[in-house]
Amino acid sequence: MSLSTLFEPIYGDGAAQQAPRYAAALAAFARLYGAGDVAIYRAPGRVNLIGEHTDYNHGFVLPAALDKDAVILARPRPDATVRLANVEEGYAATAFDISPDIPPDAVGAWSNYVRGAAQALARTIDRPLHGFDGLVVSAPPYGVPRGSGLSSSSALTVAAAVTVAHLNGLGGASYDAHFAGIMDHFASVLGRSGHAMFLDCRPMADGEYRTEHVPLPEGYRLLVVDSGVHHRNVGGGYNQRVAECRAGVGLLQARFPGITHLRDVQEQAWDDLAADLPEETTLAALRAQGVALDDLPGVSDDAVLRVRPRCRHVWTENRRVLAAMAAMIAGDVATLGGLLNAAHASARDDYEISCPEIETLVDAAREVDGVAGARLTGAGWGGCMVALVAAEAAPAFERHVVECYRAATGRTPGVFVCRAGPGAGFVGNVGPGAIRE
Repeated sequence: MSLSTLFEPIYGDGAAQQAPRYAAALAAFARLYGAGDVAIYRAPGRVNLIGEHTDYNHGFVLPAALDKDAVILARPRPDATVRLANVEEGYAATAFDISPDIPPDAVGAWSNYVRGAAQALARTIDRPLHGFDGLVVSAPPYGVPRGSGLSSSSALTVAAAVTVAHLNGLGGASYDAHFAGIMDHFASVLGRSGHAMFLDCRPMADGEYRTEHVPLPEGYRLLVVDSGVHHRNVGGGYNQRVAECRAGVGLLQARFPGITHLRDVQEQAWDDLAADLPEETTLAALRAQGVALDDLPGVSDDAVLRVRPRCRHVWTENRRVLAAMAAMIAGDVATLGGLLNAAHASARDDYEISCPEIETLVDAAREVDGVAGARLTGAGWGGCMVALVAAEAAPAFERHVVECYRAATGRTPGVFVCRAGPGAGFVGNVGPGAIRE
């Protein structure tokens, strides 16, 4: 069997390009742990096509799992020990025993994602779990780029959960239940080739979440461009946006006493809601009005809260997600692209999470023939842009965007041509000598 044949169901016509990556990893595994069978597990990163800052408002999102992934090669052990190495230099090998209370590694250490996944499973399974000898393979260009908003940490966490669950005979339900609590994990676990995944972030009465796979336009690619900019105010800005949305909920509760999130008034007309939402206010002023607000860390009483535009973004973005899903089902690329562009305008103007570097990328992207739409993706204030691009236009897109960004900033952006790929899982067992490139 060739590596290309083994991986074709996952990577499609990109399987042959993956073969050297896996061959080198298998050779490294044998050097570390000796010859023998190796089990292969993977979990993809994700990009959010549309639906920004709606998740914590119980709204709608439309992410897609990518063909960029975190891979773990593993061999089961008879004891609870996990010995873990990484193909990349600078990531030190580590070891720990699986238990309900696994000591963390140093703050920020890569192994904490694996430790956290193993610990979570150990706390929910009423029997000892076996460990494994493992090798993590997640280096770009085929791994999930780190720090680019494509959920590299979630991919590694999910890959670790899949590895521990499968090697211990727990089945998919174990990691589906415990590692699909947010959009990133949902997309990584439940991704499907050629599809985005609609997710309703408001849990249903039984605690489950509504999802639906939606086909991406044939002949198009998702191009993700990393600005390389990570502004220092992301944390504070994010907390402020959460506070502004919660303030909107607090103000609307006078007329809609049962609501807890902005999603709960999605069926109301915007003009009707806007009448109760001030353009600007402060926490102190809201409390003086008797508006009950939970503790909002990092937001001072006199901070200016732009309540109406923030709530307008969430309300309109939820509508755009539903419209985008309908356009994809209908195969209407022009409408889908227009919705991506409108989502960017809303994120820039109403939510104010863009920055000059992202604007440079978006403007350059829209100048290329074959680009249906482009917008910022992720938390904002830097990070990445995503564009829906006709496959044949991808090379011209990359050249033009890189050229424009270099001219404007002096920096070279990272450009990733992506396909929507399948979700996390067990790839297969590889025996010694059974694989050739």
